[in-house]
Amino acid sequence: MSAPVLLVIAHGSRDPRHAATVHALTARVRSLRPGLRVETGFLDFNAPSVPRVLERLAAQGAGDVIALPLLLTRAFHAKSDIPTVLHEARTRLPRIRIRQTEVLGPSPLLNSALERRLHEAGIRPGDRGSTGLVLASAGSTDPEAIAVIAEIARELRHTGWCAVRPAFASAPLPRTEDAVRALRAEGVRRVAVAPYVIAPGRLPDRIAAGAAGADVLADVLGPSPELARLLLTRYDEALVPRARPATLTA
Repeated sequence: MSAPVLLVIAHGSRDPRHAATVHALTARVRSLRPGLRVETGFLDFNAPSVPRVLERLAAQGAGDVIALPLLLTRAFHAKSDIPTVLHEARTRLPRIRIRQTEVLGPSPLLNSALERRLHEAGIRPGDRGSTGLVLASAGSTDPEAIAVIAEIARELRHTGWCAVRPAFASAPLPRTEDAVRALRAEGVRRVAVAPYVIAPGRLPDRIAAGAAGADVLADVLGPSPELARLLLTRYDEALVPRARPATLTA
């Protein structure tokens, strides 16, 4: 039997850099696992849409699909949009089995990808003790997603940074510029901003604008090796049936 198709589901954007980055990431995934069929579908703005990809796969005889949300936290898209799209597809395409993976974060691989981007931006291990870090995410109104970002910031604080502050490009406060100013007010000599986002677009541009007062701005996670490995990790996890809780018998 052939391996299930990996369908990477991205949000989509009017910014052409977004789709280009997503395609570069899926190309890296293919290079890591030759022979695995990897498809990309978008929820909005870009083609092909998720329903069109699934219809094409069904017409080609694909029987099993692992749908992977290209999302860092469990918020509205992971809890509502994507399950709805996949449920509708299952109804229309009963011969194709569709399983949805967990979102990408949190994961040590994402932290490693952040460190790679900061290193590329000029941060060295010896700089951490005198550098404050702003962990800048897209933002969400979902309390679970906000809590995850705050927890990641706390974890990063224990890796040598003199201070770490979460920031958000939308919804909750603080904004990136607020976090940068707060670190300056605390006497932090050097401030770095690490975008906790996958691809360029409107919100990452807002993060970059808010980082004007920082000393270092890292790139988005993009098609990093760590992120590509994480996609395959989530794919592999979806292949293994979850163990059911043991039941007590008399």
